[in-house]
Amino acid sequence: MTHHRPVDALVYPRFEGIRTFMRLPHLDTTERLAEADLAVIGVPFDTGATYRVGARFGPAGVRQESMLLRPYHPELGVDVHAELSLVDAGDLPVTPGYLPESHAQIEEAARAVLATGVTPLFLGGDHSISLPLLRAVAARHGPVALVQLDAHGDLWPGYFGGKDTHGTPFRRALEEGLIDPGRSVQIGLRGPVYGADDVTLPERLGLAAISADTLHRHGVEAALERVRARLGADGPRYLSLDIDVLDPVYAPGTGTPEVGGLSNVQLLQLLRGLAGLSFVGFDLVEVMPAYDVGALTQLLAANLAYELIALAAVAKRGAA
Repeated sequence: MTHHRPVDALVYPRFEGIRTFMRLPHLDTTERLAEADLAVIGVPFDTGATYRVGARFGPAGVRQESMLLRPYHPELGVDVHAELSLVDAGDLPVTPGYLPESHAQIEEAARAVLATGVTPLFLGGDHSISLPLLRAVAARHGPVALVQLDAHGDLWPGYFGGKDTHGTPFRRALEEGLIDPGRSVQIGLRGPVYGADDVTLPERLGLAAISADTLHRHGVEAALERVRARLGADGPRYLSLDIDVLDPVYAPGTGTPEVGGLSNVQLLQLLRGLAGLSFVGFDLVEVMPAYDVGALTQLLAANLAYELIALAAVAKRGAA
């Protein structure tokens, strides 16, 4: 099998070439994804947004700022390109302005991706895309344990007369049995809500929740102990990372920023603390280049995507 890796930056300057993630080879047909262990895939859809829009340009922005990423992860002691055959598979099809139709397109395309056996890392897009992605993932793997890093629970029953938005995907996913709530956890929740009942909504729906305030008070290690205990040793896992889990000082380029969020160091420590666990898929969403400052959010998002790739690399090495 072909082992895909990027071009050598010591031979071919980083500022040259077509902007794929980490300058990885671009595979333009689903059939060829069986050659890869992990594929980075854009989902440029933001019609689910209720406030700021522009996450449709997130995949392009993250790819642009991924040029400086290098193969070896010192903290986890893994060369991601040696362990994994990595590709950029381009973007899934969407129809801007039409959420149900786009969700159907995203689910169909994601099912085809998953059928190849590749582990997908999806770059959004607003957080509504997690629903069709989870539909595709659950169709292949069954209900998943969800690790959701987010300022918001995205568990509202509906908006504007019951419509789905980026604030509803995990409510729908629970109702459809796509998520195993007893093995799932939301991390980083914070900010004003509509009422006191909203604070306890995750627990009432069966999820564990670690607020940003709790994490700040008790630390990353305490959060990781709870997360690992919650996820358990077996079963499929999926990680969804909304960039607004970070404080806006670190990630201003997002749709619904909330003050008091995680620092970039805290988030890196959280992700690295999951090393050794396997995941059947990842998504990273809500990056909005138009609201960014000096590409800080896009650069951080690219590095967070790299951390997710490193998790997949460590898991593969441990399974070998």
